[in-house]
Amino acid sequence: MPYHSTPLDLAFHALSDPTRRAVVSRLAEGEVSVSILAEPFDMALPSFVQHLKVLEDCGLIASEKRGRSRWCRLVQARFDEAADWMASERLRWTQRLDRLETYLDNTQDEVGGD
Repeated sequence: MPYHSTPLDLAFHALSDPTRRAVVSRLAEGEVSVSILAEPFDMALPSFVQHLKVLEDCGLIASEKRGRSRWCRLVQARFDEAADWMASERLRWTQRLDRLETYLDNTQDEVGGD
């Protein structure tokens, strides 16, 4: 199946952590330096940077050095891939539920129910 790729698995793993989801939410507002990004989190900077590494390794964010600061931004492509996978799954399950509803309606008609 095309959607069961390692990058997508890594992206969902990265998003399973609340700290990393909070980072993604903050970066949705625009790019920001690591030091500003780390401010609201009660952890040592090296620990916080590990979270950023997980997000960057799976392709959800990108970072670049500018002078003495490192800046982070979201990478839309990985989010699009995850959204496409979820839309595909939603369609598949909607179709299955529609078929089940049709089957149950037909079964009820055959039995003579209301």
